[in-house]
Amino acid sequence: MENGHSFIDYYRILQVNPECNARTLEVAYRYLAKIYHPDHPETANVERFKAVIEAYRLLKNSNKRVNYNVQYARNTGFLFESSDGSRSEHMTALTDANIHDQLLMYLYRKRRECARDPGAGLFDILRNLNCPEENFEFHTWYLKKKGFIETNDDGTLAITVVGVDHVIGMSQNSVERRLRITQSESAEAESWSMA
Repeated sequence: MENGHSFIDYYRILQVNPECNARTLEVAYRYLAKIYHPDHPETANVERFKAVIEAYRLLKNSNKRVNYNVQYARNTGFLFESSDGSRSEHMTALTDANIHDQLLMYLYRKRRECARDPGAGLFDILRNLNCPEENFEFHTWYLKKKGFIETNDDGTLAITVVGVDHVIGMSQNSVERRLRITQSESAEAESWSMA
């Protein structure tokens, strides 16, 4: 469920707000399951029916939902509210980490496409990454201090060798996580079929 490749937006499947309560989840599930159920020839859709069931099974479990919300925030940039109505600092940090990863990946692609002119300007980055401008200075400061990016003589940003190594490491970790998730899902599917 990471880096967008195997991530599934269960909230979108159930057509609910990510911060909805358990009752809203249940109502959405019952409504959609009824519509897509194979017994209703006019609206039957087996794939959507299965997706609705999968989404509800995960989101109705509060522990699984908390873990999923971390992945959801990382993949979508959504900021969940904390119990006091403010945005969770934990979720803000995860969103920042996601922006850092996206920025590094974008600059990595720029360097690979044109090694002689690898820089990207502020407007180009903000437009392509859909990154909020108000915190962009923080993101560039952090990535520069880590040695992942640098400012070129023309004022554009470019990824460094250390940044390239970091992106490659992230990609390798992502592949390993997806493999573990796939193996886990296969084992879970087997146990469901035996039940």
